[in-house]
Amino acid sequence: MSRVLVTGVGAVTPLGNDARSTWQALLEGRSGIDAISRFDTASFGAAVAGEVRDFQPETRLAAKDLRHLDRNVQLAAVAALEALDDAGLAASTPLGPTCGVVLGAASGGFSFYDEQARRFREEGPRRVSPFMISSILPDAASGYVAILTGAQGPNLAVVAACATGAASIGEAAAVIQRGDAEVMIAGSGEAPLTPALYAGFHAMRALATPATDPSRTCKPFDRNRDGFVLAEGAGALILESDAHAAARGATPYAELIGYGTSNDAFNAVAPEKTGRAPVLAIEMALRKAAVTPASVGYVNAHGTGSPLNDPVETLALKRVFGEHAYRLAVSSIKSMTGHMMGAAGAVEAVATVLALRNQILPPTMHYEEPDPACDLDYVPNAARPVSGLDIALSTSIGLGGHNAALLFRRA
Repeated sequence: MSRVLVTGVGAVTPLGNDARSTWQALLEGRSGIDAISRFDTASFGAAVAGEVRDFQPETRLAAKDLRHLDRNVQLAAVAALEALDDAGLAASTPLGPTCGVVLGAASGGFSFYDEQARRFREEGPRRVSPFMISSILPDAASGYVAILTGAQGPNLAVVAACATGAASIGEAAAVIQRGDAEVMIAGSGEAPLTPALYAGFHAMRALATPATDPSRTCKPFDRNRDGFVLAEGAGALILESDAHAAARGATPYAELIGYGTSNDAFNAVAPEKTGRAPVLAIEMALRKAAVTPASVGYVNAHGTGSPLNDPVETLALKRVFGEHAYRLAVSSIKSMTGHMMGAAGAVEAVATVLALRNQILPPTMHYEEPDPACDLDYVPNAARPVSGLDIALSTSIGLGGHNAALLFRRA
């Protein structure tokens, strides 16, 4: 069975419009969270989010395409093209049947749908775009990137709520391992910043209370956390079989050595309090990698900042790692990016492989008051240089009870 290497990374986030600027912002502890500018928030009172700012998709995508692509597809496609460039694979040359695509989305094209629904109500059915259906599907990004790159191999979109990004990468790795492709473009994009979706999360009482300084609103693992901050973005990895990467002289970032997925089978919204299903996903990843829990040195946690999620995730880590949990470094970059929903796990996978390559850990920002229920080392408030970090874990937890875990080894 082929080993799966990460040979390229791409990202578009509230911290920057590429992976390099996003990574630099993470290390500096900068926040991409601010007052919402995308729509009128007067009915919500104070409203904050992680918006991708100064995004210029026309520099990478054709103007004729942009007219009918939802923002989530634009974000995902730009991240995917960056990852291909980073891997040294030219998107201008058809990638052919040995390359596939798995790009997911938790919610699909809501911005495009909202605009077409408005046209239907105000102008009638003849004004609805003929691209409406193809543009709102969750697989719109995976199909579009295949068209852009000529990738004719296995192509699908994973939908697993907030675990979508991690699950997309894990399923793409499985395609390579079973011999159905040599290269996979994997990741996810999400653009949930629409009035209706924001209202839905607001009605769930899931969103954090905006801080006086909006950038400090998200406080994962802190005793005073009270919710997550909605955000948009995209992340992508290029995965390759070891043989293919070696044949073209590629320099890998890391090896994806384990992937696990599970479901709480408990509740559509609330996590099961014992953390049993995240435990199953992490243990599955460890088993597939054939490594011991004690060999893991860092966890890029889901860490949303919600009152229920953070202690359950902490408990799950303690159940898997035992006493070693207290020697783990654990951090949540959502403190800076906000929660990019289906894209979160993909961007966090990018951050995890960059942490391995550069031997420095991004921090959990705005951590001020410890919570007895969250008593691990959360790399508070400053990036941390490390040495000898060989294996790192990225965890994702989603609505509907979805869980995913990705285990990476330094190349």
